[in-house]
Amino acid sequence: MNLVTLLPFIVLIGAMFLMTRSAKKKQQAAAQMRDHMAPGTGVRTIGGMYATVKEIGDDTVTLEVAPGVHAIYAKNSIGAVLEDAEYNRIVHGAGDDLTIDTPVVPDDASSLTLDKDADKDADKPEGEAPKLDLGKKDEPEADEPKADEPKDEPKNGKADGEAGTK
Repeated sequence: MNLVTLLPFIVLIGAMFLMTRSAKKKQQAAAQMRDHMAPGTGVRTIGGMYATVKEIGDDTVTLEVAPGVHAIYAKNSIGAVLEDAEYNRIVHGAGDDLTIDTPVVPDDASSLTLDKDADKDADKPEGEAPKLDLGKKDEPEADEPKADEPKDEPKNGKADGEAGTK
């Protein structure tokens, strides 16, 4: 046979050998990393959730995902075992390099509006809130009866729900 026809097959077999070898190395490294887990260690799952290891079984691990909340995961779902300092920095925000560049938003909207009427309200007593005009009128509309007047009867003389003939 010709060596030129066998060369692509030899390259393909060699590439497959290298890929399986690197995959085995990755699996061994992941298994070794999981062996370093101990109760109290911070971990990140392959889904991206950060938790603390509580118990380790043969194929499972119990994680505390929130204070008092425990979940059981497969050991294979652990993506990384974290150092204590890194886990605390990520989960609790602890660290000297943590700075917040975003503005702080207040709990109410009062500080977000300009206080145009501050001069008008300065002479009022401290506990008294200014009156707001909400568009309500003290007098009833012309169509509405006053509280002491009886309501008008319907135009057809029938009460609601009464059947009648025309």
